[in-house]
Amino acid sequence: MELTLSVVIGIGLAAACGFRVFVPFLVMSIASLAGHLTLAPGFEWIGTHYALVAFAVATVLEILAYYVPWLDNLLDTIATPVAVVAGTIVAASVVADVSPFLRWSLAVVAGGGVAGAVQAATVALRGTSSLTTGGAANPIVSTGELGGSVVTSVLAVTLPVLAVALVALVGVLIVRGLRRFRLGRRAAPNGDPAL
Repeated sequence: MELTLSVVIGIGLAAACGFRVFVPFLVMSIASLAGHLTLAPGFEWIGTHYALVAFAVATVLEILAYYVPWLDNLLDTIATPVAVVAGTIVAASVVADVSPFLRWSLAVVAGGGVAGAVQAATVALRGTSSLTTGGAANPIVSTGELGGSVVTSVLAVTLPVLAVALVALVGVLIVRGLRRFRLGRRAAPNGDPAL
């Protein structure tokens, strides 16, 4: 049961990396320093005061950068591979008492895969927002992504099963919304978006 719980926590934190890369690390650092999260051997550095300061600064810079018009789209191209790596690291950092092969296999497949899927969905959502509103609605998307990352990270540490369920629900809603948008564009004459 402990392995299953740690994998679920890792998946939740990895999903949060798909929304924002540094928020989950900041939450993990706070939770570890507070004694609410046990990190796997070799990852104790995440729960140090130096790491906490570094993650806090990186989180603030990342949040601010996503509110700069068009920089947010550029950041998405950089953040996509970084989110996969971050998702792999956070997943590996909470899975303990297993062989390194199993830990990293789970981390790459589950952690990196989930982070990549969430990041891909947010990139598609921001791209749709940029095309339909000229970027005017992107701050709303950025706020939603930030909220998603914070809520998912906190839930992953406190109520991991709920975090994974929430991520699945949000994923389904994003996919449905994007499908409706694409179907609306196809149905409109001359390729103009349907109103």
